[in-house]
Amino acid sequence: MEIRHLKLVKAIVEEGSMAKAINKLYLTSSALSHQLREAEYQLGTPIFNREGKKMTLTAAGEKLYESAKVILEKIEVTEKEIKQIISGQIGKIRITTECYTGYSWLALILQQFQAVFPDIDVQIVTEAANQSIKNLLDGTLDIAVVSDVEKHEKVKYIDLFQDEIVMVVSENHPWTDKKYVIAEDFANEHLYIHSLPVNKVSLFQFLLTPANITPKKVTPLPLTEASLTMVECGMGVMSMAKWAVQPFIKNHSIKTVKIGRTGLKRKHYIAILKDQSYPEYFYSFIEFCQKKLAIKS
Repeated sequence: MEIRHLKLVKAIVEEGSMAKAINKLYLTSSALSHQLREAEYQLGTPIFNREGKKMTLTAAGEKLYESAKVILEKIEVTEKEIKQIISGQIGKIRITTECYTGYSWLALILQQFQAVFPDIDVQIVTEAANQSIKNLLDGTLDIAVVSDVEKHEKVKYIDLFQDEIVMVVSENHPWTDKKYVIAEDFANEHLYIHSLPVNKVSLFQFLLTPANITPKKVTPLPLTEASLTMVECGMGVMSMAKWAVQPFIKNHSIKTVKIGRTGLKRKHYIAILKDQSYPEYFYSFIEFCQKKLAIKS
């Protein structure tokens, strides 16, 4: 049984006669009769009862007609969706961000982007964050938002925005009297970080490791509110993006301190595959992110 047979049966039933079905299907009378006999031969039973010029469905014909409607509608929808995929009207983007604070701005961007592109499914792949470039290369991801540039011949990095990392301390902490802190100030501190390994933490990458300084204690705590509560109670210090900590200052007894004389700046990039061919909506998403995040630069 082929699709043309299903179309034939559907046309005869809905047009009401063989003659009208001929015009709808652009077939000759002999071609239509041949296809109908072919379909009945393959089924092994008549599809229509023939009473002169009148044709009514047999029990097998009724079943075939109901199935034909469902199958042909599904094929029509599928063809339409494929055309939309080819033209870039629908699709998906799988994305992750290495920095946990990235999910706060990403959520807002997704809300606004999908208001403009409702048929683009943007999927956040959180489990790919720790090895984002590896996952990008093996096809698990389409976009990785990173602050570490791992040079690879197949990866292209696109500037996204720059922010500043600051230290968050209790309002009673001795650092509140300082204009800024240096690496040596961390030697006797309990430092809270979002996650391991420390070589992925900007504070270690750009300040502590180059100075060969290790804090007295380092505790991974992936919950921002929990870390801030510990800091507020004088249990330690933590680093955060300046823009990310601002909403918490009003509701917590905490203060921020600059890192280093000129501050600790961090650049964020969008990583994609260099030679990959992407649909138009993909680049629209990247431009959307760049424009919306320009305020953080």
